[in-house]
Amino acid sequence: LFVAQSLINHQRNFRQERNSRGDNMNDKFEIVVPTLLGLEALVSKELYRLGYEAKKTEDGRVIFDGDYDAVCRANMWLRCGERVLIKVGDFKCETPDELYEGVKALPWEKFISKNDAFPVKGHTIRSILNSVRNSQIMIKKAIADRLGEKYGISWMPEDGRTYQIQFTIINNIATLMIDTTGIALHKRGYRAQSNLAPLRETIAAAM
Repeated sequence: LFVAQSLINHQRNFRQERNSRGDNMNDKFEIVVPTLLGLEALVSKELYRLGYEAKKTEDGRVIFDGDYDAVCRANMWLRCGERVLIKVGDFKCETPDELYEGVKALPWEKFISKNDAFPVKGHTIRSILNSVRNSQIMIKKAIADRLGEKYGISWMPEDGRTYQIQFTIINNIATLMIDTTGIALHKRGYRAQSNLAPLRETIAAAM
């Protein structure tokens, strides 16, 4: 939730700057909620109770449209979801150059300030770009180059708030997201003690 609040503060400042230049801006975006397999329908019902409609359901995740208020409410009240991710964009890529250009074209400055850290992690499945490590390096470089150009700096200090970048490359389609949750939702910190095999809270909620 602290990550989501930081995103809200940055977006507010970004919006004020854009408005001062007379630009129009849409605050809505796609929100991705990863789930354990089999819990997608329950997460969709939870979103409906919160006032949001799932636009797409896939194996292991539910996607809906919302704003920063939706991000915060989902982080607070979803019982069966694992995380709440903001989808920054997706595109087809089969070469490192296509990955770099696709990532660099996305509006990272809407979410990340010039001092923020942005570690990258993800996975690739059934794609020509099958090296996770090389993809991480290319994505990191593309985001840094984009932010450097937008903020007029040649080096990113990364000594501010941390925003975890998550990516998937599946069937040569890259999807870039920002994790607003931090520690997974099933680890909300209220359990003082744990045994060797505790039941995950999201599974308990589903039961």
